[in-house]
Amino acid sequence: MSIEAPERVDAPPATDRLATARGARLATSDLLLYAVLIAASLGVALGLAAALLTATGHDAGAAFSEMWDGSFGSRSAFFTTLNHTAPILVVAIGACVAGRAGLINIGFEGQFLIGGLAAVAIATKVGGSSFVVLPLMFVAAIIGGALWAGIAAVLRYTRGISDVTWMLDRQYLLQGPIYPGAPKSDLRVESAMIPTKAQMPFLSEGSDYILQYAVLFAVVIALVAAFAIARTRWGFELRLTGLNPRAARRFGVSAALVGGTALIISGGLAGFAGAAFLSGIAYRVTPGFASNYGWEGLLAGFVADFRPMLAIPVALLYGAVRAGGGLLTATGVSTNLVGVIQALIVVAVTLPALYMRRRARRRELQTVERA
Repeated sequence: MSIEAPERVDAPPATDRLATARGARLATSDLLLYAVLIAASLGVALGLAAALLTATGHDAGAAFSEMWDGSFGSRSAFFTTLNHTAPILVVAIGACVAGRAGLINIGFEGQFLIGGLAAVAIATKVGGSSFVVLPLMFVAAIIGGALWAGIAAVLRYTRGISDVTWMLDRQYLLQGPIYPGAPKSDLRVESAMIPTKAQMPFLSEGSDYILQYAVLFAVVIALVAAFAIARTRWGFELRLTGLNPRAARRFGVSAALVGGTALIISGGLAGFAGAAFLSGIAYRVTPGFASNYGWEGLLAGFVADFRPMLAIPVALLYGAVRAGGGLLTATGVSTNLVGVIQALIVVAVTLPALYMRRRARRRELQTVERA
């Protein structure tokens, strides 16, 4: 009776082990650098904000305390933060979908507004109960946002027209909607107020707080998007197209189909966010309806490296800045100054992410050149 020796398993080549170790070191150093840049950038932003507050006769320490209280200082404040986070997060997920295909949907602000316009049209024209009107509002909003983004996708892939230029140029066409019977003045043009049946019920409500269903919807959308991008064939084709369009074509993946679909989905999500904002917070469409939710959602997706799960805490931060700024305005700080402070914080979070992406891109190009 003979006993066979077990097959020998060769150790990984030394070059592979070195490459793995080098990759781990680079990832660790990148993480540390990113943390340092975020801390330094926020420090500069808060320093500038403090200087502006002091120069205008405000107590900077008290102002920052008010911002904290307005965003996380109580259950009511935290729920307000979550309510502001929801539309930002939904738009950010749209940015993640487009970004994974190597595209930047620059038209979120307009698609958000289109969603609100479509939803208010349904709310004010369609009869029936909430169980009929609310779903129709969201369907119309999704279709509206998707169609607006779809036009840009068709022009990009059939005519070679820049989707960025088209979206930016046409965004201004959506301003100043007028609806019959809406209040009018020389200064403001507004849609009619949506009826109670078109207002989204609250997920939770108390004497001093409300929590919108949109918060739950936004988290579910983020989870579904994360799974779809990471675990489905569509997600693989999306990522492959974004990473290497040439390789995607060799595998039979149509960049036009995948990229066009990504833009349409991202536009639909922005439209959904507009309907959620209308039915849960605004209740009417005004010229300033989008209120930069589209831009902040795009930035949140960018800072999250177009990863849906990372977009959740980033959107929460942006929502907190909005909620805290709202309370700061109520304490007597001018709206313009609050806007500047909010912008400083948003830019402070965004710039390090931009630098890290450019750094990673340069490293990739150097690797390709050496190969």
